[in-house]
Amino acid sequence: MRRLRILGCLVAAFSMVGAVTALAVDPAGSPGRAQAAAEDTTLTADPMPTWQTDGIVWSVAHANGVVYAGGVFSNVRPPGAAPGEQQVARKNFAAFDATTGELLPCAPAFTGGTGSVRAMKPSPDGEVLYVGGSFGTVTTGGEETAVSNAVAFDTADCTLRDDFRPGVAATVRAVDATADAVYLGGDFPTVDGQPRQRIAALGPAGALLPFRATVDKAVRAVTAAPEHGKIIIGGDFNTVNGASVHALVSLDPASGNTNQTFPGWIEPRSVVKALNRDDTNFYLGAEGDGHKVFDGRIAASLTTGARKWTDICYGATQAVVPYRGALYSGSHAHNCEDTPGGFPDNNIRQHLLANSIADSSIQIWFPQTNGGLGEQLGPRAMVMAGDILWTGGEFTTVHSKPQQSLTRFPAAPDTGAPQVPVLSGESTTAGKVRLSWKASWDRDDPVLTYRIIRDGEFYKSVDAQSRYWDRPTMGMTDTVPSNSTHRYSLEVTDGDNLSGRNGPVSVTAR
Repeated sequence: MRRLRILGCLVAAFSMVGAVTALAVDPAGSPGRAQAAAEDTTLTADPMPTWQTDGIVWSVAHANGVVYAGGVFSNVRPPGAAPGEQQVARKNFAAFDATTGELLPCAPAFTGGTGSVRAMKPSPDGEVLYVGGSFGTVTTGGEETAVSNAVAFDTADCTLRDDFRPGVAATVRAVDATADAVYLGGDFPTVDGQPRQRIAALGPAGALLPFRATVDKAVRAVTAAPEHGKIIIGGDFNTVNGASVHALVSLDPASGNTNQTFPGWIEPRSVVKALNRDDTNFYLGAEGDGHKVFDGRIAASLTTGARKWTDICYGATQAVVPYRGALYSGSHAHNCEDTPGGFPDNNIRQHLLANSIADSSIQIWFPQTNGGLGEQLGPRAMVMAGDILWTGGEFTTVHSKPQQSLTRFPAAPDTGAPQVPVLSGESTTAGKVRLSWKASWDRDDPVLTYRIIRDGEFYKSVDAQSRYWDRPTMGMTDTVPSNSTHRYSLEVTDGDNLSGRNGPVSVTAR
């Protein structure tokens, strides 16, 4: 693993440093270098080649080795293709091989309504994909089928199921599925002509279940935990089942009765945009309206509903997904100074983040998109497909390079080398050469090794932590004969990848 190699480099580097003097090492309050390297267990921040769409991806889902993307688009195009080039028609829905990223022939077209796929979720066995949004027609194999905002497909052959055809009266914005029920959340007042205000449950074959709750405004996220007696919903609402409840509530999976509220978690001008879960916790992402209104993430126990931590980064969160000790999120975070390991308000929108599930701290994982189309919020949806994080949204660049609406990040290999900083040198004392540089930074490694090359040969190295908002000045002093001239170069490694060299800088000792 790349992180184990980094730790080994640190041990070796400390033994070689000798007379090296680092002017700045760990920023105040950050963990030690060896500890930071050992604890860095995120995905890489290196995007894989990924197909693109010509519009917004609102939802991504994974089942049986296939990743599905749904949204508002008319075409997809290969990795690296410019807008309008090498297009393949896909109307608001596309399917890809989860590992290779290859475009697959599964291509139902969603039209009518606003022509938008907003939510997708597979059945627990992966055999069925449930799809919700705002659409009135699905076309497969040249045949149009009238539907009403929610359908289901057999994933084995991408065929539209005959049984799951609920008549949902308005947009479906959230879907989750268990072995016994499919939960839909959105804007609708009725399903199959029966009152179901913004939340409903149907059997896997499409029959409306007795589950019933009344919610006054849109449900935007649903996560089902029936083994804990909970269906957790989030959204814009202020009233649930006749009681004052804002933005987040837990309902009984069978009846829809309220069984837990979370007073004080979500402030009045904030709403819940995303929910997800693992075996232990549930996680939410919020969007606030106004200066320093809650925009961050919360982790809480599925068993008790007790809050474990709150991240109060500012910059609305649109998607959350847990994976191997980290909570990955899509947002436009611009101020995380009140979260451990976070950055100050620096007018940079960081659209992808990872929090430690253990303690909420911001991890060293900083891939970047732009805001892109629409509301210019960047990422809108995330799903893990094995060890690959698929991310969809309205962005048009990744790491400042063209890439529209879809991207993905693997657990390995780490392929991104840190940039090499500019090296300078001088001699103000007899027999001494002072070298200095500004620390570099890496998108997915907290500790970098700086290697000094003297007269064409490796000389010494020094290690230090850095982040893009905290790059200390570093340096070392070389003892050489007076009046001798030496040429110095600098290169940087994250343990797996070596930068190019800066220099050489020629210095004559006094």
